[in-house]
Amino acid sequence: MSDLNQRTVKKTINFSGIGLHSGKLVKLNIRPSAPNTGIIFKRVDISKENLIFPSFQNVTNTSLNTTISNEQGVKVSTIEHLMGALIVLGIDNALIEIDNEEIPILDGSAKDFVEKITYTGFEISSEPIKIIKINKRVEFIEGERKISIEPSKLSLDIDFQLKYENQLIGNQRNKINLYKDKMNDILNSRTFCLFEDIEKIKKCGLAKGGSLENAIVVKDEKILNKEKLRNDKEFVNHKILDCLGDLYTSGFRMVASVKCSQGGHYLTNQLLRKVFKSKENFSIIEIKERNLPHNIINRSLLKSIA
Repeated sequence: MSDLNQRTVKKTINFSGIGLHSGKLVKLNIRPSAPNTGIIFKRVDISKENLIFPSFQNVTNTSLNTTISNEQGVKVSTIEHLMGALIVLGIDNALIEIDNEEIPILDGSAKDFVEKITYTGFEISSEPIKIIKINKRVEFIEGERKISIEPSKLSLDIDFQLKYENQLIGNQRNKINLYKDKMNDILNSRTFCLFEDIEKIKKCGLAKGGSLENAIVVKDEKILNKEKLRNDKEFVNHKILDCLGDLYTSGFRMVASVKCSQGGHYLTNQLLRKVFKSKENFSIIEIKERNLPHNIINRSLLKSIA
């Protein structure tokens, strides 16, 4: 077996915590799942029609989080940090049971998900992984905000830029290669907000579970949290984490180059919708060579299945 075979978690992993926006306590289990089943969410507090697939087509809200819903209106919100952890760890298949409507925010990053999953270990199957290969450049623009995706031979690169008037956050930019770079700074980076935006967010019925324990709060040129920044680019690194999680709603890992300026959940979702409108934009491929290193995607060893 190799890293190019589909993997799931070795055994059931339990989490509990509060929902960032709902403020509700929630329990979550990540269970092993068979090859080719993908990631599936199951609302165990609902007795029927309780399965939700984390597809970009099922995304029903992108305001300060990513929410997915099934045809019956059953939803799970704030999936992006968990989905980011799963794509970085190469988890292809898992059943995620949740007893409420929102994924627990934990410390505001993907760190706790990654640590517990890694400690538990992985079950690697004999089935080859499937990857989405982008064939043509696609772009989505809204005012000054824009995001694009284009072909890449070997990697999933994300080049992300933030532009904030707040001087502490300012203009931050970072670029990562998912399959080659160490991802610790991305996975450990927490969600954040400006102090002056908190009241407005709460008036919208959001951030009921928000606190300095699960979000960085910036007031003028000061961070209000006792724990200061975990890395120099924590703000933009968290946006990259969100982007990775949202890209995984495509259903598979990717070989592509993504560039984003001032983006977020909405832009990434709109980009995916635009990409998958035409079969000319992408191919779904599986890797047949078991001994190929996981960070080398050799095109001669790929067999199209789409």
